[in-house]
Amino acid sequence: MGRVTLRQIAQNTDLSTFSVSRALAGKDGVSEETRLLVEQAAMRLGYSKPASTASRAIGLVFHDLDKVNSELQMQIQAGVQREAQRLKKHVRTVWTHTTSEVIALARASAGLLLVGPYDAAARASIMALGVPAVHLGWVEPLEPVDQVIGTDRESGEAVARYLIELGHECIAYVAGTPTYRGRVERFHGAEAEVTRHQQATLHQLAFDEDGGFVPALLSLKQNGVAPTAFFCAHDGLAVTVVTELLHLGYRIPENASVVGFGDFSAATQISPALTTVRVEGVEFGTVAVRLLLERLQAKGEGDHPARRVLITSRLIERRSCGPYTRSNRPRSTGAAPSERWVVPTGAAVSSV
Repeated sequence: MGRVTLRQIAQNTDLSTFSVSRALAGKDGVSEETRLLVEQAAMRLGYSKPASTASRAIGLVFHDLDKVNSELQMQIQAGVQREAQRLKKHVRTVWTHTTSEVIALARASAGLLLVGPYDAAARASIMALGVPAVHLGWVEPLEPVDQVIGTDRESGEAVARYLIELGHECIAYVAGTPTYRGRVERFHGAEAEVTRHQQATLHQLAFDEDGGFVPALLSLKQNGVAPTAFFCAHDGLAVTVVTELLHLGYRIPENASVVGFGDFSAATQISPALTTVRVEGVEFGTVAVRLLLERLQAKGEGDHPARRVLITSRLIERRSCGPYTRSNRPRSTGAAPSERWVVPTGAAVSSV
């Protein structure tokens, strides 16, 4: 006979699996009479709590090559540690992108929290071990993996709508390196919103982030496109955009509006302070711990569909954005600053 499960105890006592779980764990929410009933049924059926995983720590694994999101990762770690402490769970944190090291941690853990771009093969190996895992990052379409992630596409829609409502009709999406999935989703969100407004246009600026912004923007200008608003894929890019535009003679937000993404420390360390999208990293970690513990409690009770949990971001308005009208153009020379730009000798103009 196999191991007795919580579901069998629930069927034997005509209670829900949730009530049985709380009763056996000594948690509140059930009466003493119910607790006694569950304990007696568990003893009668020969139930034993699986000690092999109950005493193990939760493994928290960060992909250590993702430098752009380092501040978000710190927020996630804070959320995980806070929630685990509240629930009296121990967390072992590792920074690695090596699949073999992730698998070794999975073997020694009750469950895993994976933060970053781990591939489907790594997740499949973990699942083959029977170790519950929650991925805080992108997964494959319909992949049966629990996932906690932000609202990238919605954020793109919200920013585009916000800028259009301010009067901006020509918007640049500053993607920098466009290979990151989140950046692509933000662009598609902005694109979907812009298509709803006949007068608005959206142009993607993709370039090497080491000094590539001005050549890329000049290339856009040479094609007759002069953006009045810039939605940047992350706050670091937004700082670059603000700095370069100010150097070229723009006044922000009088001549151009700039929006970042993340609401990390850089957003308030420049002048003007950035309007940006706040990613709730602490909440990512908190929710991921709760989801993982639900999986651990339900382990051995049959298959349950994988869950996708979205943590909604927030648009934070600061001084880098303002209304736009044609009278906002700089009047010092009668020409927009973009018409006075000079590409440094030997600089490559990126395709856009």
